[in-house]
Amino acid sequence: MNYEDVELGDDLPIEHPDVSLPKIEQWCEAAGQRFPRFVDHEAARAEGLPGALVPGIMSQGFLLAMIHRWAPGCTVRKIDTVFRGQLVIETELTISGAVTDTDDDERTVEIDLTIVGEDGRTGVIGTAVVAFD
Repeated sequence: MNYEDVELGDDLPIEHPDVSLPKIEQWCEAAGQRFPRFVDHEAARAEGLPGALVPGIMSQGFLLAMIHRWAPGCTVRKIDTVFRGQLVIETELTISGAVTDTDDDERTVEIDLTIVGEDGRTGVIGTAVVAFD
C-alpha cells in the first residue's frame, strides 16, 4: 500500500481478532497484566462486569495490527482511543477503520477506528494518523 493508493473514504478490511481465553491469557502473561477480570469470567462477574474483559491496551494493539496489515511499512504517528464499553473475551469482535482525511504535503492519512462487540455495542472508537514514505 502506497500513499497514492489511498482515497478518502477507503475502508480498511474488517477483522475479527482472536479473543479466546488462551490468547488473552498469553497476552496478559506477556504484558504483566494477569488480573482476574481479564482471565476469569466468574471473578469479573463478581466485580459487576458482564464477564472477563479484553484489556484496553490489547484493543489498541488490535487496531494497530489492523493498520499495519492494511499498509505494511507505514508509520503510525498517533493513535487516540476512547473506551466506550466493555468487550468480553470469547465473543466475536469486529474491528473496522475508514480513511477520513488525507494530507498530500505530509503524505499522511487519518483513519477512524472502531471495535464493536458481539452484542452490537461499540466498545472502542478512535483515530490514527498514519504516515507513508
